[in-house]
Amino acid sequence: MNAEIQIQFPQPSERDKFTLTAIYQDADSYTHTDRYTQDDIPADQAPAMSAVVAALVGLAEPWQAAQVWARLGHVTALAPDEPFDPAEIEIEAVELTVEAINPQGGRRMFTIADYPEFTITSLDAVAFFKHFTIPNK
Repeated sequence: MNAEIQIQFPQPSERDKFTLTAIYQDADSYTHTDRYTQDDIPADQAPAMSAVVAALVGLAEPWQAAQVWARLGHVTALAPDEPFDPAEIEIEAVELTVEAINPQGGRRMFTIADYPEFTITSLDAVAFFKHFTIPNK
C-alpha cells in the first residue's frame, strides 16, 4: 500500500489539537492529499486516534511530538489460538515515526527501533489508517 498519514501538532504540548493529512493513491494512481483537524475525526475513529496519541506519551522527557508519520506495515506475531504449538503469523500494524522537539529547540526522529510501542497492532488502529487512506470505491 502506498499511503501515509501525517499528523502535525502546532503546539506539541497540546495533543488534542492537530492537523491530520492523509496521502494515498486512488485506483488510477492519482495521489490525493486530504486534510482534517481534530474536529473532523469521526466519533467512531476517535478511540484509535487516542491510541496513537497514547503511544506518543512514552517519549522520554523533555521530547514532545511535533509531527508523526504513520504507515501500514506488517509484524510477525504468535497465533493466539495455538498455545501448545506456537505458529507465527503476519499481521497488519500501524508503524509510527515521530519528529520530536525539546525546549531548547532541538529536533530528533524516533522510530519503532527506539520505541517498540510505536508499532500499533490493534485492529482499531489499522481500521483508522485504512479509513483515511483507502478511497471509497
